[in-house]
Amino acid sequence: MAEDILQELEWRGAINQLTDEDGLRKEIATGEMSAYVGIDATGDSMHVGHLVPFMILKRFQAAGVRPVIVVGEATGSIGDPSGKKSERKLLDQATIDGYVVKLTAQLEKLFGVNGFKMTNNKDWLGKLSLVDFLRDYGKLFPINVMLAKDVVASRLEAGISFTEFTYQILQSIDFYQLWQRENVRLQIGGSDQWGNVTSGIDLIHKLEGNDAPAFGLTVPLLLKADGTKFGKTEGGAVWLDPEKTTPFDFYQFWLNTADADVEKMLKYFTFLPEPEINALLADMAENAADRKAQRRLAEEVTAFVHGEAAVKSAEAVTAVLFGNADVAQLSKDEVAALAGNVTSFAIDNAEIGLLDLVVASGLETSKTAARRAVKDGAIRINGVQIKDGEAIIDPADKWDGAYVVVKRGKKKWAIGVAAK
Repeated sequence: MAEDILQELEWRGAINQLTDEDGLRKEIATGEMSAYVGIDATGDSMHVGHLVPFMILKRFQAAGVRPVIVVGEATGSIGDPSGKKSERKLLDQATIDGYVVKLTAQLEKLFGVNGFKMTNNKDWLGKLSLVDFLRDYGKLFPINVMLAKDVVASRLEAGISFTEFTYQILQSIDFYQLWQRENVRLQIGGSDQWGNVTSGIDLIHKLEGNDAPAFGLTVPLLLKADGTKFGKTEGGAVWLDPEKTTPFDFYQFWLNTADADVEKMLKYFTFLPEPEINALLADMAENAADRKAQRRLAEEVTAFVHGEAAVKSAEAVTAVLFGNADVAQLSKDEVAALAGNVTSFAIDNAEIGLLDLVVASGLETSKTAARRAVKDGAIRINGVQIKDGEAIIDPADKWDGAYVVVKRGKKKWAIGVAAK
């Protein structure tokens, strides 16, 4: 294991840019500093790409640094131009308020409710008058310097509004306010935030003196080994909200990590120590087909985001869907997860003939074909093989009548879902 937090982050490949490493190391040694990560309220959920700076903040917490999180209600209403080719669409206040509630709940689930500070930058930016903004802060930001920042320079040709142009000032004020209020000495952000981070440091130095301890750390843009952006699937982003990405799909996302990306993902997204990660990588080199490293990665990240119960549920569904585990052992919630990943069809609560059920499932196109499959022993209902073509199936027999699981052969599944 690394001797200190910065050395560990270097080993994990998690530092893109860092200001004054020696000074930051000394500040950490005081045991009194705080560090912060901010997220704007521009969506109702974080996705896996958001996890990286927050996991670094969690690592600093383990090293004795107090974590502070800013949910940007004020900056979310303005729009960060970083990484954007055009102006963001402004959100109405009710929408932003809803996003703040949901993001706060997600972050509290990750960090708990004790040992860290949750803040909202509306508490200070919302009280700042236009005149005070211009006199107290605007005067300290030379236009030529602002124009040279990558975040602004990249947008000059396409155009940038004064609203988004001032974003770096607002984020700088966040850093300064937290420096004063919460003893925050370090801001952590993505690689596209470097210009905003350094602007905040410059503001603190102008207001508090060049010796004022203020530091910035950004994480690299996370790319897969093939050069594509991390965190996307055919269905879109991989969300932390279980209503948008089920825990089963979340688990599968990590389980399907390519061998070439496993080392990076284990270092970025787990808290496993160096010897354990090295052992997993060594095992993968000898037994890649076992996918032990991928399973451990999936277990660790899913447990961190959704809890241990979600891991067990995802593993149970995986064992049924891709192994030989008995579907009858699944809970109602686990069958719901299974239903989201195989063909589903509507059923009611009435009894139904087996052949009619098989045809309704789409696993056979006619009752004649269904009868033949039943006779051959190819049909299982709720995990039980049935060879009687005249059998009657009662949905109420299992899972409170909510589901009937139909399986044909080894790999063809369909789940009847009762109307709620």
